[in-house]
Amino acid sequence: MIGWYKANRCFILEVMTSLLYPTTNLTQVEQLNIVRGDGIYVYDDMGNRYLEGLAALWCSALGYGNQELIDAITQQLETLPYSHMFGGRTHQVARDLADKLSDMVPVDGARIFFANSGSEANDSQIKMLHYYFNVIGKPQKKKIIAFDRSYHGVTMAAAALTGLPVMHTHFDVPVDALGILRAECPHYYHGQQEGETEDQFVARLVADVETLIEKEGADTIAAFIAEPIGGAAGVVVPPDNYFVELQKVLSEHDILFWADEVICGFGRTGNDFGSTTMQIQPQLMSLAKQLSSAYIPISAAIIPGFMYDAMLEPSNQLGIFGHGYTYTGHPVAAAAALKAIEIYQRGSLFAHAADVGAYMQSRLREFVDHPLVGEVRGKGLIGAVELVANKARRESFADGKMGAVAKQFCQDNGLLIRAVSGNCLAFCPPLVINMEQIDEMIELFQRSLDQTLEVAHAENLLT
Repeated sequence: MIGWYKANRCFILEVMTSLLYPTTNLTQVEQLNIVRGDGIYVYDDMGNRYLEGLAALWCSALGYGNQELIDAITQQLETLPYSHMFGGRTHQVARDLADKLSDMVPVDGARIFFANSGSEANDSQIKMLHYYFNVIGKPQKKKIIAFDRSYHGVTMAAAALTGLPVMHTHFDVPVDALGILRAECPHYYHGQQEGETEDQFVARLVADVETLIEKEGADTIAAFIAEPIGGAAGVVVPPDNYFVELQKVLSEHDILFWADEVICGFGRTGNDFGSTTMQIQPQLMSLAKQLSSAYIPISAAIIPGFMYDAMLEPSNQLGIFGHGYTYTGHPVAAAAALKAIEIYQRGSLFAHAADVGAYMQSRLREFVDHPLVGEVRGKGLIGAVELVANKARRESFADGKMGAVAKQFCQDNGLLIRAVSGNCLAFCPPLVINMEQIDEMIELFQRSLDQTLEVAHAENLLT
């Protein structure tokens, strides 16, 4: 019962550091101190080993201690540890990475802008959309449609795209000022109406988007942003034909599709990009996380050639394209990303993720009959097990307590995962995980889930 008490007691810690922690209850910090990693495992300061069931934060695709990647970073540090890219200055490693990505992504004439995080990439995309529509004479075309429950980052603009209230409260995020519109999250399990088939569900949601477009005016809407699979939303996998039907409507109304691939990119869903898996043909893409296997921070905002072409002469007239970061195209980060991509491709890791991912999905689906489990979902090496208070009625728990309890039991038993969107337990192990390690992960989760059920019974939480 250790995990139960850790997850639910209220306490204030006297923190012996000046660090302000990110995305954390500031009264419950420094509960786990990770000191080293090896492969798919990490170790705390007490010597306890944990299987990294979420690839740290959806990002450590190659696990820990990949010497080839470390050597590439070290060599770049010894050669050119830093150079900026302002005012015409360049370096080859960033150019090579941009060309590599342009060849990989399904975006016509792709141009690559580098940043440091997914949030910065998405923030940059908003600025570039504004720039583009201003210079082509459509200054009113600025609104962006995003899902409720979506996550697209925490910078001021990216947080406006994000559809999670906890990311807005107390921050005065400029949702209305930026013209952010909301579409219903395409989660059939919770969103279905009585007797509604998946096809009917898709038809209704797509029709609702078209109604929204007609209400707002298509000439005021620049883009629709979505993750192919919604990570923080609870690993929501839309019905197979959702994006196909949605894109027909967007295309008819001249609205760009913007794929946020920060989590799904580089093999996570068993393909190169989540867009491939979910039949998306994007005009814009945002990349981060697995781009460098998280060894060095780097992200990319990708725009189509027609946007870039429209931006050339206006920047010439001004004498500058007035956007960029000190660390845009950082040579060490670019070298890390190039090496990570080389390792992915040489080792056929996307195909590996498809094969081992299919096994992980089959093992996770063994939990569908568990008394606590409402739905199991996922693609490739990303999945979720959602805990519910009543299976028959698909009734969620009143708060996120059971997700927190289950997460803590997993940690106590040596498995690190996250509870997202309340009581959805997310799995996203490193791409290098093998089937035997999947079995180990499932065994640890089984033990933790059964302990969580004991708590649910003891507290009379099942309805």
